[in-house]
Amino acid sequence: MKQYVLAIDQGTTSSRCIIFNKEGQIVSQSQREVPMIYEQEDYVEQNAYDIWSTVLTTMADSMLQADIQPSEIASIGITNQRETTILWNRQTGKPIYKAIVWQSKQSNDICNALKEEGYEEIFHQKTGLLIDPYFSGTKIRWILDHVPGAKGLMANGNLCFGTVDTWLLYKLTGGQVHKTEHTNASRTLLYNIFEQQWDDELLHILDIHPNILPEVCDSSSLFGYTTAATFFGENVPITGILGDQQAALFGQLCLEKGSIKNTYGTGCFMLMNTGTKPTLSHKGLLTTIAYSMNGTVTYALEGSVFVAGSAIQWLRDALEFFDQASESEALATSVPSNYGVVVVPAFVGLGTPYWDTDAKGAMFGLTRGTSKAHITRATLESLAYQTKDVIDVMMDESGITPTFLRVDGGASANNFLMQFQSDLLHLEIIRPEINETTALGAAYMSGLQSGFFSSIKSLSSLQQTNRTFQPSMTKAERTKLYHKWIQAVQATRQFK
Repeated sequence: MKQYVLAIDQGTTSSRCIIFNKEGQIVSQSQREVPMIYEQEDYVEQNAYDIWSTVLTTMADSMLQADIQPSEIASIGITNQRETTILWNRQTGKPIYKAIVWQSKQSNDICNALKEEGYEEIFHQKTGLLIDPYFSGTKIRWILDHVPGAKGLMANGNLCFGTVDTWLLYKLTGGQVHKTEHTNASRTLLYNIFEQQWDDELLHILDIHPNILPEVCDSSSLFGYTTAATFFGENVPITGILGDQQAALFGQLCLEKGSIKNTYGTGCFMLMNTGTKPTLSHKGLLTTIAYSMNGTVTYALEGSVFVAGSAIQWLRDALEFFDQASESEALATSVPSNYGVVVVPAFVGLGTPYWDTDAKGAMFGLTRGTSKAHITRATLESLAYQTKDVIDVMMDESGITPTFLRVDGGASANNFLMQFQSDLLHLEIIRPEINETTALGAAYMSGLQSGFFSSIKSLSSLQQTNRTFQPSMTKAERTKLYHKWIQAVQATRQFK
């Protein structure tokens, strides 16, 4: 009997597998960290085999923990770190270079050249994105330019490109399937989100042959089946794929136009559902595909903060302020204020609405009395400030003023941060009972396609709230605090 749906959640710093039952509850889960590679300044890379092996390990571990047989899995959903780029040899199935992570800025020179040649508006009008090393297209071009033999493989039709979802699908199906879906395709800088196809003009500009590209499907589709070798003797259907932020939007059931969520993960990502007609941003937001089902594409506006939870990891690992990231809350609340400290964690540049890849991290307001508690508090507050940067632009461009914000991701468990976020935005913050909404979104999408879940309407009865946060800060106080943040950002951007 098919009692479970399995969600693979392949994130930037770790891979996890979560198994859900028909009530949308977590039955079992497993997680493994994925090593990061920093061989040069501004390079952020991973071994594609590390990504695959950690996924394989967590799948096995999650089933063993709960004594679940592979035959009991109805279907598999995949959600993944977006934009991260992998190229592999079509004949051998082996990657020709490391996976270039979305955070990596090694294709910055390619981006600058494209801007100088006047291509920025062409890419924006077709993809809803900005020319930035964040996206996959220039990462592909970088690999083609730097890896011997890569261009020859492409010319001979023996090269495959994939974001992480495509790589995992390829591996799970024993190398038989080379596909992606709309949300991941929309993040490559190569996909025309208005015409819903790979764009020949953009491919020509970047000198990328379309033969390396995967087939694009609906997010809810029968992508293929696992092989007996890759899924412990069973041929299980893979029926749902979403980029991680879109999966969180779907997992939060933000399916109505104007509904909005923010994920506090390695970065911070805010998405607003804008319905079936795309809204092209002119103030630093990204226009992206939210999900696609039954031939209908739903769009979203997105704001991207590059450094969020990774700033807390920096306090833990580099500055050694605490042993566990969860200890940051107690340390932050051990002092009544940040003592005038403002932290701008622009470790890999600034995202929405600035898109300044040259910005560096900075701290302001340090005195002899500054302690690690003040710095920790200010670092947590920086996540809320960056979120306000995004939501202010989002409300302006969409014409929609939300009354609440749904939150998820690891840092959303921090009560201090969530209360400060509510105060700063003057909005109700809703935190779900199941915080793993990214995996839940993949499970929902997969389960709807495979029949494990009966309908979208039935999913709403499964949704439970853990806690809501109500704003209590005065307008004068939040205005004063935010003004100091803007000053700090301006100073950071001037320091080159």
